[in-house]
Amino acid sequence: MEGTVFAPSLEGMKHVKSEEGEMLTRPFLDVCKLILPVIEKFGTAMALVKSDIGGNISRLEAKYESNPSQFKLLYSMVQVEVEAKTTKASSSCTNGLLWLTRAMDYLVELFRNLLIHPDWTMSQACSDSYGKTLKKWHGWLASSSFTVAMKLAPDRKKFMDVIGGSGDVNADMEKFCTSFSPLLEENHKFLVKCF
Repeated sequence: MEGTVFAPSLEGMKHVKSEEGEMLTRPFLDVCKLILPVIEKFGTAMALVKSDIGGNISRLEAKYESNPSQFKLLYSMVQVEVEAKTTKASSSCTNGLLWLTRAMDYLVELFRNLLIHPDWTMSQACSDSYGKTLKKWHGWLASSSFTVAMKLAPDRKKFMDVIGGSGDVNADMEKFCTSFSPLLEENHKFLVKCF
């Protein structure tokens, strides 16, 4: 593998914004898809997260592909739902973008924990990240399932070796967090207006 598993998503982030500074649908979803291989390295511990992220990406992609020119900008599909008053439907793209953004918040927080707390086990890093991000949005069942899944987290050293490839994993992880966080924050600011 050339570089770390973060290298493709770091390259992809350079194309997420239009020249006017607007979030583009296809490049944003591509960056989210490019981070899935990192989640796969967790094995069964992250199966729920990966499934959730994949489902939300698929929902947003299907809407985008139904009319690529109309939905070139990420927020355009949400604006259509705002006008139709369908944003709160569980199958809405607004809901899909919200949960995709929340799941990505979790991953960014997890990567930050791995950088800041080199002494933590993978399970500690995952649990702390969950508590700071997704937990407040999850009901008892989802929260319990997540807690059980975190006990299956891989060995930290093995995980870092696997995602490191031939590059500087800490540097790439740091770049991913600092580059992706503002995009997620922008999504949250936009979505707050919709709900």
